[in-house]
Amino acid sequence: MGWDYKPYVSVAARRAQADKAAKKAAKAGHAWSPVTVQGRSIAKTFWGKAWCDNLEAYSDFENRLPRGRTYVRNGSVVDLQIQPGKITARVTGSELYQIVIDITALPKAQWQALVQDCTGSIATLVELLQGKLSQAVMERMCKPQTGMFPAPRQIKMACSCPDWAGMCKHVAATLYGVGTRLDEEPQLLFTLRQVDAGDLLTAQAAVSPARAKKPAKARMLADATLADVFGLDMAVADAPAEATTDKPMSAKRAKKAVVEKAAAPAARKAAVKKPAAKKAVAKKAALPAAKKAVAKKAATGKPAAKKVSAL
Repeated sequence: MGWDYKPYVSVAARRAQADKAAKKAAKAGHAWSPVTVQGRSIAKTFWGKAWCDNLEAYSDFENRLPRGRTYVRNGSVVDLQIQPGKITARVTGSELYQIVIDITALPKAQWQALVQDCTGSIATLVELLQGKLSQAVMERMCKPQTGMFPAPRQIKMACSCPDWAGMCKHVAATLYGVGTRLDEEPQLLFTLRQVDAGDLLTAQAAVSPARAKKPAKARMLADATLADVFGLDMAVADAPAEATTDKPMSAKRAKKAVVEKAAAPAARKAAVKKPAAKKAVAKKAALPAAKKAVAKKAATGKPAAKKVSAL
């Protein structure tokens, strides 16, 4: 029994066939979106590479992937559409084949765990989509079984070609095409898995104050202790103090500074009164001399010295 092989069709002939079909579709109001690979690398950005790496980690697909890479590189994926939970494509071969790949939504519990795990690490969606976050965060997003990428059991594939295999070369080319498309539109991964990337920022904004960084314990004790012991109202600065290279003041030094500050008004008051007190002592010392001068005047009839009477 012989096999009924279809005649080989060159790449140029396939592209001509695809262009003709694309023009016909455009006239009917259905614009195609072909996959174009520049150079040998199918994907060049973080999310595109991560998708392809994840695809190649599936041992179930490894036998079919090499032909798929060849097909996507030579421009055989002439139309690729990514929708929530579904990938549709047209791939040229001996004929123009239609591919439908259904991918289950990311389980709610898995998505919530991922959001919780990344809370506090994602500041903007731009950085996330560009893959510019820390390596630890991006590894969480791409981790097998718990990250954003689907497992083989979550992928259902169908192609109009006569190949009986679960993953034919046309399906493999389509899946590689997704990696190329994620280079251009990384947000499509969240669309495909039916989750809202905005949840990551919503969780960031809802971080409870209890999880915010608290002041150092030593600083808290210093302020509270000084306020209780000396009965002072600790002033709260309107703006943070400028950074200095000095070491933080110890509790002992802080206590000494507060004591000196509290004693300063009394010291100033004593300094002001000191001259007046000296004058009073001098005047008191001069009183006996004045009395003696008055007594001498009464006895001799001579006036007292001007200096004494002046007192």
